[in-house]
Amino acid sequence: MKRRYVTVDVFTDTKFGGNPLAVVLDAEGLDGTAMQAIAREFNYSETTFVLPPTAPGNTARIRIFTPNEELPFAGHPNVGTAFALARIGTAFGHALKSRLIFEEAAGLVPVQILHDASEIAGAELTAPQGLTIGSGVAPGVIAACLGIAESDVVIQNHAPVVASVGTGFIIAEIRSRETLAAMRPDAAAFATHLPVDGTSKLLAYAATGDATVQARMFFAVPDVREDPATGSANCALAALLAQLAPQEDGMFRLTIAQGVEMGRPSVLLTAVDKRAGSITAVRVGGRCVPVMEGLIEA
Repeated sequence: MKRRYVTVDVFTDTKFGGNPLAVVLDAEGLDGTAMQAIAREFNYSETTFVLPPTAPGNTARIRIFTPNEELPFAGHPNVGTAFALARIGTAFGHALKSRLIFEEAAGLVPVQILHDASEIAGAELTAPQGLTIGSGVAPGVIAACLGIAESDVVIQNHAPVVASVGTGFIIAEIRSRETLAAMRPDAAAFATHLPVDGTSKLLAYAATGDATVQARMFFAVPDVREDPATGSANCALAALLAQLAPQEDGMFRLTIAQGVEMGRPSVLLTAVDKRAGSITAVRVGGRCVPVMEGLIEA
């Protein structure tokens, strides 16, 4: 059977920038083993599979696979899949509106389509879960994993910690962009010290302004690889920083640059709602660019 697919670059307005995503549009009849094999064949950081929704009113059921495992939730796959479906205009016989709802293992994920004049430009998702903060991680562990000095790990604002809004990440603040550029991840240190709370995904960031940061995200699979744009990790980062902010109420915006050192620059726009000291919603969005389309023999 021939199955349609498209690829898009996510969190960028430039082709061959951002984070590439493959979207398999005709996924009905594929089991998890077949999906995993297709994701391994694409070898992108994630591939999504679009299935009919299980509940009326939802847009689609989405399964997300890396080349090695299925994920309960991820950021750039939702943004890119929504963009791809919006460009088609229909899903499972229904015309699409500007707000889509995806069913995923982590919960329901609302996604708002973004327009530039009359053109579909990208999408913004709302994370399916609230902020949860897990175990702390010693600065020395972060330094060993990233190949930097322990003194380059900043702990004044927060110690390195596991945080999640659907998928867990270790989040650590680093002293400068120069330190980010100099990182040389150590696979042996990852294997020795991680996972923590079930995650070997490590997001390191450096402040570049009052509401801007630059970040790098590494994960072990088992070798250490880097991701050019990680929406779920940066949602967790934005929520963590908003939680730490002294203001009890308001919307907190954070712009994250990622993928710079990889030659795939990405821009992620986050917004966090805080009420009475608690995080009530976390969003991340950005622009997307279509790249390829074709058929899979599967």
